[in-house]
Amino acid sequence: MENVKLYKYDKKSLKAEEFINHDEILRTLDYAEKNKNNLELINEILEKARPKRVGNQTFCKGLTHEEASVLMACEDKDVLKKVYSLAEEIKEAFYGDRIVIFAPLYLSNYCTNGCIYCPYHHQNKHIPRKKLTQEEVKAEVIALQDMGHKRLAIESGEDPVNNPIEYILECINTIYSIKHKNGAIRRVNVNIAATTVENYKKLKEAGIGTYILFQETYHKESYERLHPTGPKHNYAYHTEAMDRAMEGGIDDVGLGVLFGLERYKYEFAAILMHAEHLEAVHGVGPHTISVPRVKRADDIDPNAFDNGIDDETFAKIVALTRIAVPYTGIIISTRESQQVREKLLKIGVSQVSGASRTSVGGYTEKERPTDTEQFDVSDQRTLDEVVRWLMEQGKIPSFCTACYREGRTGDRFMSLCKSGQIQNCCHPNALITLKEFLMDYATEETKKIGESLIEKEINNVPNEKVREILKNNLKEIENGNRDFRF
Repeated sequence: MENVKLYKYDKKSLKAEEFINHDEILRTLDYAEKNKNNLELINEILEKARPKRVGNQTFCKGLTHEEASVLMACEDKDVLKKVYSLAEEIKEAFYGDRIVIFAPLYLSNYCTNGCIYCPYHHQNKHIPRKKLTQEEVKAEVIALQDMGHKRLAIESGEDPVNNPIEYILECINTIYSIKHKNGAIRRVNVNIAATTVENYKKLKEAGIGTYILFQETYHKESYERLHPTGPKHNYAYHTEAMDRAMEGGIDDVGLGVLFGLERYKYEFAAILMHAEHLEAVHGVGPHTISVPRVKRADDIDPNAFDNGIDDETFAKIVALTRIAVPYTGIIISTRESQQVREKLLKIGVSQVSGASRTSVGGYTEKERPTDTEQFDVSDQRTLDEVVRWLMEQGKIPSFCTACYREGRTGDRFMSLCKSGQIQNCCHPNALITLKEFLMDYATEETKKIGESLIEKEINNVPNEKVREILKNNLKEIENGNRDFRF
């Protein structure tokens, strides 16, 4: 008889096949399908997820992967309206109108993996390969600073020869060292391949913000087929990376699924199971969850993948992620169009990239280069245009990095977030960093809209002492001083 290893679901296990258990996902999807029209159960689930006020604090229980999957399976239009309304309510309770802005910085597209959905795969012989020197990193960072960016997510292909951990660490050091005019990168998030506990410790010592790693797909069989060669082929090593990162001292980790590779209901249940696992083992769930969709790239045709999702399904995924994991940051990149991003801002998204270039060395080029892009950028507006657009949507663009720099990370951040106390810091910090952008980088039209927004939002700071300090800080910024934070 063939020796088949059986795995049992255990969210506290450190084995990938046990905390992301295939049989448990199938059981969950079957349960959801059987109960998708059970309105009594559905209303109970929605009520459980609703924000509750205790004194002057707001709390949310979130949902289990099973409960959220029932809502995902439900196709009732009235229920969907309730889902969107609840997601908006939860988003408002914990993040208000703030939208954090960042940009990706591609360091190298050398890669030894054979991922069939990514143009950086090593079989692609006609894409130009490039790795930034430290002088080129400096030039890219200055270009980003001149736009007004304060927060970056560095990206690199997996290649132990061309992109060893020492190279990544050197780049981080270079990025933090550059102070150009009034510009400074205050937070570097890192999106690099799964690595060792020792290397995660080195990243922590380098002062990174969040460690981000997309799972791409949680379906093990599909994962191994989509990653036929290279170190990324090892499903367990990749899936267990967040546990090693936290063991290495990294407080904040970011999960992600590349929707379109596998069935979306399977991926949705699995990523929630991963969040539950992190909470159960480490006491803190994911700092962020990213929900990218497969996009066209150099030799990649998204139509080759038969699990693509339409915009309505995509919006439902975002809304239910907000409801199920209420405290996490949800990220939407420039993969998505302005129209799509506009809808998702209301129902869950709390972070967006702006003026992104997904090619190595792209920011120093006058014209957007496309020969080394990792994926097509749908939203190609300038950062000034993105900031103005957000404000016209009634949002507060935020370049804040204060929590990371004040040590409010991991469980410390989550405890403040879960009680709603984080609003006392985030709202004024958003206004401070927006003021910096308006003074240093904005066009006159954007500056006019922004000044009016700040004037209005000052009055929405409930604590009188905080409000007075904020007013003073805003005046100091007008006088040429920078980098105030609560």
